[in-house]
Amino acid sequence: MLDLILIAFALAMDCFAVSVVCGVILRRRKWGTILKIAFLFGLFQGAMPVIGWALTKGFASYIESFDHWLAFGLLAFMGGKMIADSFKEEEDKSIDPEKTATQLALAVATSIDALAMGITFACTGYNTLASLRLPFAVIAAVSFGMSLAGSLLGIRYGSAVIKKARPELVGGLILIAIGVKILMEHLFQ
Repeated sequence: MLDLILIAFALAMDCFAVSVVCGVILRRRKWGTILKIAFLFGLFQGAMPVIGWALTKGFASYIESFDHWLAFGLLAFMGGKMIADSFKEEEDKSIDPEKTATQLALAVATSIDALAMGITFACTGYNTLASLRLPFAVIAAVSFGMSLAGSLLGIRYGSAVIKKARPELVGGLILIAIGVKILMEHLFQ
């Protein structure tokens, strides 16, 4: 359960960062927009691992002998990318977070790493669709909460939050640590 919660927070870091930017752009509490963004981010973050799992289950028996290396590689790659992104300058983006099309595009963009997490789930013992109910719920709930918090922080504190928080760095480190843990558990069993 602790691993699942840490994974959920790591995956939600992108949602948090993008929500902060949306909050900075909104500049005031528009609850309809804020809740819709949080809902879509939570929904996509929770659903993408299920999609990744479903795509992987068809060939999981062929990769069982090296699935722990695959899980480690995916997590290390995603974590490394998040860490690298944390050091990039925030570009001035002209997005309108009140538009549904923008919200959907951001929800998909922030949930691509969650799709890869579904592959990891398939390689680490989640054998049935029913076994993904808890991960779906936890990831969706954490992403919803982090998105809500990010939007409100962005509204409250503006662009200063973006420069000081570096949420991608924290998320990346968590993903790499979980990848190392999975690898070590399989290598030393």
